[in-house]
Formats: sequence, structure tokens, C-alpha cells
Amino acid sequence: MSKHPIKTHAQGPHSDFWGGFWGAEPPSTALTTFLLHSPAPSRILEDPQPGKSRAAPGRVESEDYSRFLPFPAMDAGACSSSGAEGGPRLCGVCGDRASGFHFNAITCEGCKGFFRRSMKRNAMFTCPFSGECHITKDNRRHCQACRLKRCLDIGMMKEFILTDEEVQRKRELILRRKEEEALRESLKPKLSEEQQKVIDVLLEAHHKTYDPTYADFTKFRPPVRSHPSSSGATNPSSLLAQDLSSEDSSDLFSSFSTFPEPAEPPPFPSLAEPDEQEQSSSARLELSQLTMLPHLADLVSYSIQKVIGFAKMIPGFRDLCVEDQIVLLKCSAMEVIMLRSNESFTLEDMSWTCGSPDFKYRVSDVTQAGHSMDLLEPLLKFQVGLKKLNLHEEEHVLLMAICILSPDRPGVREPLRVEALQERLSEVLQSYIRARHAAPGGRLLYAKMIQKLADLRSLNEEHSRQYRCLSFQPEHSMQLTPLLLEVFGNEIS
Repeated sequence: MSKHPIKTHAQGPHSDFWGGFWGAEPPSTALTTFLLHSPAPSRILEDPQPGKSRAAPGRVESEDYSRFLPFPAMDAGACSSSGAEGGPRLCGVCGDRASGFHFNAITCEGCKGFFRRSMKRNAMFTCPFSGECHITKDNRRHCQACRLKRCLDIGMMKEFILTDEEVQRKRELILRRKEEEALRESLKPKLSEEQQKVIDVLLEAHHKTYDPTYADFTKFRPPVRSHPSSSGATNPSSLLAQDLSSEDSSDLFSSFSTFPEPAEPPPFPSLAEPDEQEQSSSARLELSQLTMLPHLADLVSYSIQKVIGFAKMIPGFRDLCVEDQIVLLKCSAMEVIMLRSNESFTLEDMSWTCGSPDFKYRVSDVTQAGHSMDLLEPLLKFQVGLKKLNLHEEEHVLLMAICILSPDRPGVREPLRVEALQERLSEVLQSYIRARHAAPGGRLLYAKMIQKLADLRSLNEEHSRQYRCLSFQPEHSMQLTPLLLEVFGNEIS
């Protein structure tokens, strides 16, 4: 595998919000505080029923062609030798427990061998009695003539007996197939113990920082949709975690702060930057259309905290300098959120379902938070494509970790260290796909996943641009959380 880092389109330059981190003493920002203080072989003999008697292990039933033929109609005597419905099948000759279908009849191993030996020797037996002996398991050795007659009566046929040469060829074929299967098994890619440990650590990190019940969504400012059929969450107050220095990344809501209720400002002219005013007249929105901005701002802020908790548990991430940890998180936070949101994305109605109907998000909800179709159309296309890859959970968490550890992010001080960590994770991902993701789903899967990272770069750039457009309007920036302004840049003078 190439030792070059995974390259995608670089993200645009960030604001000067992080300039203080290059000094001797980092500033006491939320993100910095959070980082500094947180921690089947093939079967030879087919068994007619589970748990029933069968041939000894390794015994070759090659001289019995009848196993490959349709089950023939049995005469009355043969049928009566079978057990009751649901019970064990019995030998049609002696009544012992049958081991299978041999020479065109259901028999035990003993009567099968007796018939084969008798036919090969062309044996001629004479009954010492009347010639009508009743053959049972206990007396089957007493009268070979009547036993052989019973074999023929139930339909056993000499034509199904293989010659010695045919038996030998079949044994060699079975042995060769076993050897080929063993060789294929030995050549099959396997995960090393170290690689499996990395996957286990990432799975645990994901489970600790992603709640599939979305219970914390009730703590956000309630969603307010413009259409009257929707209803908001039951929590009337706006809640957001402020304790970013908690050691327990699974409990980020140890303290809360209530945002002031926004005043009703006049309609703002446009979401476009000043040099784009003339080209964005069709994108003019009124403030009443951004009713979902407070709720989605809390949701994204909460998701960023969860991404930080996940990143801290990536093997090797905490060994990087704090400045690089901050740069990597700031650049990748939204990309990882988009990756994670695919778990709640449904192809049927193109929505994100996060528990109750209050938290079922459609494109219209995101537009009411100030985002345009320039972001939403490619975002939907990305979500559909990622969903159709049918990634395993292990592949999903590895992709998130690779996304975070991208050495080509602007401002990374030690790209070689970051590249080494990403390369390790890339090798684990490729090994997992070869060993666990069978074709056709695994074919070219790694290349498709890396392409998704390139798609995320473009989505991230457009998302940041639209957030900067919101930040030009003071009445909208006051709806954003401090963590959002820190991560995406505060352009308000």
C-alpha cells in the first residue's frame, strides 16, 4: 500500500480565531479546555437427521450411488421399517437405527456392509430353517440367507455398488478437495491481533459517544417548523452543555445554560456575502423562515462535542500536540457529523429519523436553518451513496477515524505523525474488507470509501461558507452557540 496520506481537496483557510494557540499559553477556549482536561469443511457422509447414528468419521460412502438419486417409492415392508413420524428412521432389513440411504434403501451401517460384501463375493446362502426368518437387530447374524433376501426385498440393488478402483478414485477426490479447502483457508486474509484491538477500541469509542436513542435531543431548544402540522419538543427552555472539560465523554450535559429568547428583528436582506449580493437576490429570506436555526445549532454543537469525545479515544490521537488536535478537530468535525448522520438517514423518504417525530428532519427543516440547496442537494446525494455501500459498523468507525486523522489539513504542525496514524488505520480498514466483507460488496469498497472522504471535503467547504453567511447577520449569529462560532469561525466584528 502506498505510504502517501489520503489526499483530498484542501479546506479553505480558517479565521484568526485560533491564532492564540500558537503562543506559549493557549487561550481558554471551549475546544481547548475539552482537549486538555479530558482524557465449514465439507461433509463426507450426509447424516439423515441430527443426533442420529452415522458412519464412523472419515469413512467413505463412495460405493453408494443411491445417495445421488431421487428417493424411490418404497414397498410396504420398507415403509413399515421406518419409525413413527418425528422418530428415528429404522433400517428396513433388521430394524436397527438407520444411518442413511444406501444402495437404494434406508439401512443401518451393518446391513449396508453385509449387502456390499455379499454382492462382491456373489455369495450363495442357505437358510437352515424354513426360509422365512424374521430378521432383527439381535438375530441378523444367525441367517445370512434370509438377511440377504430381506435386503433385496426392500429394494437394495447391486448396480449401485462401486468397484474397488472407483472407490479408490473417489477417496482420492475427497482427499484432494479437503487439501484444496485447507489451502484456501490458509491463504484467506486474516486480521492480526493488533488490528482487531484497534477495531475494538474504535467500536467502544463510537458506542460511548453515539446514542442511537437520541434521548439528549429533548435538551435542545425546541424545533419550530414553519408549517402548522409540526409540533415542537416538550422542553420549552434552550439547553446546551457548557462543561466541555468533563472526563466522561458520554455525559456532556453535566451543566446547562439557557440562551436568551431572541427578539424579533427585521427581515435580513440576504444570506450571501457582500460581494455576492447581486447574484443571490432569489435567496432572500425573512427571519421567520429560520425558525429551525436555534434547534439545529444546538444539535450540531452537541454533535461536535460527541465527535471530540470519539477523537480522544482514537489510538495515538492524544499523543499529538494540542495544536494539531485542535486543527484536526476543527477541520473534520462537520465531516464526521455527516458520516454519523448516515446511521439515521432513511432512503425511503430521504430524511434523518432521530427517535420521535419531533426529531425527524427533512430538507425543508434544514432550509429553515439558513442552508441552501447548494449544500443540501450534494448532501442528499452523499447520504444515498454512503447508505448503498452497506458498510459494516467496523468499516464505519474506521472511516470516521481516517477522516479525523488527515495530515493535509491546513495548519497541521506535524503532518508526518498524523500521516503515520492515518496509514495504520487505512491498513486496518483494507485488511478488514479483505477478511470480513465478502464479494461482491467488498469489491472496490476501499476506493469507494476514500472517494466519500473527497466528497466530504466539498460538503464541508460549502457548509462553512453558509455558516459564515449567517455570521454576517448579528440577529442570526446570536442563535449560534459559542462552540459553533469557535469551530466554524466568527466573522462578526
